[in-house]
Amino acid sequence: MMLMVAVLPAGPSRAATEQAPRLTYHHMWTDDRGVSHLATCPLTQFVLKSMSPPAGPQWQDRQPDGRATVLMTVQPPHWDGAWHEDPKVQWIVPLRGRWFVQAMDGTRVEMGPGDVLLGEDQNTRPLSTGPMRGRKGHLGGNVGDGAVDLMVVQMDIAPTVGQPCHFR
Repeated sequence: MMLMVAVLPAGPSRAATEQAPRLTYHHMWTDDRGVSHLATCPLTQFVLKSMSPPAGPQWQDRQPDGRATVLMTVQPPHWDGAWHEDPKVQWIVPLRGRWFVQAMDGTRVEMGPGDVLLGEDQNTRPLSTGPMRGRKGHLGGNVGDGAVDLMVVQMDIAPTVGQPCHFR
């Protein structure tokens, strides 16, 4: 039995010839009246480069530099987050299980592994009328009967107001 090996000519990698990816994230943001909202936003500033040469290039969309804290959390089964603001501007990435967030405007999003949320609702004010009177920030909780594992990256940056989708 003869083993044949094909040698291909050198050239650009497949990744180098592809168009930059476009990913999305959910953004919990606050308007100038102090009401939280949810938007679905694109990440579009990808650059193909090595993160650590000689490793091959990969698509990267670098977010603002600065100090950050990484937390791994486990929300026990039936966890109820009640109405609250995010303690800091933070990226939240579900690792296992499903959970939800609901904004003051009534918008609700359920998320599981592979979804990403930017929580930035620090400047809300309690609603004075309607079915959500007195509530501020967002409501969060588990979906289903299981625990939910999250990775939370809290950034040491000031929250913005009135700027949905400002991270690109």
